[in-house]
Amino acid sequence: MRFSHFLLTFCLLFCFKINAQSTASKQVTNFTIEAPQLDTIRTIWVYLPKNYENSEKAYPVVYMHDAQNLFDDETSYVGEWKVDEYLDSITQNESIVIGIEHGNEKRINELTPYRHEKYGGGQGDAYVTFIKNTLKPHIDVAYRTKSEPENTTIFGASLGGLISFYAVIKYPETFGNGGVFSPSFWFSEKIYDLAATTDIPKTSKFFFLVGEKEGENMVPDQIRMVELLESKGVDDNQIENYIIKDGEHNEKLWSENFGKAYQWLMTND
Repeated sequence: MRFSHFLLTFCLLFCFKINAQSTASKQVTNFTIEAPQLDTIRTIWVYLPKNYENSEKAYPVVYMHDAQNLFDDETSYVGEWKVDEYLDSITQNESIVIGIEHGNEKRINELTPYRHEKYGGGQGDAYVTFIKNTLKPHIDVAYRTKSEPENTTIFGASLGGLISFYAVIKYPETFGNGGVFSPSFWFSEKIYDLAATTDIPKTSKFFFLVGEKEGENMVPDQIRMVELLESKGVDDNQIENYIIKDGEHNEKLWSENFGKAYQWLMTND
């Protein structure tokens, strides 16, 4: 009897997931593109502003990682960011959002610029180069974009926060703004070395966010990075630094704070 009850419960949960309705906005579409830097084909999700088809405006672009978790509860493993719901609700500071699907078992490799002794990784520069040299040129041709670095944001959480920060530091001529949520700075000390030895333009902007309950080193690591940037002369108006009381390392934290970060990053002083 117990086994039958377990089997019924499992079937109900599995079938519910298989038949789950998409929660993605009608403004979201996707396409595939060859990623020669990663030797793969990658699925890309695109959110277009509601008035895109009825206007001739050009829009800023936000590149985001882990597209499966951004727009649709059906494709998200543990809940979505609800990026499209938020963007559907606003009428100012609209943008095009490009979601890049993660490479499943290759995710750690692609979102880490340096190797870790235990977890491996280290192909992050190839991934960022794919965005910079292949994906962005395609987006700038296919859509009406504002292609300048001050109108180009890269945004992610966890390893996605790490690679977003790396991209803005390493390639400021392409990425002017970084949404850096729950960044995995612990992955390699070399990210601090890069920040310490790189000239950071006065136009670069960083929105940092971390939760108090994400782990004992997450908050100190973020504070250390912010203090390092400040010691290099990065101005206060280039940095937002949030530490969220009781915040945990999950989509709930990132979804609830996406709008605040987005509006700050979209506002050019």
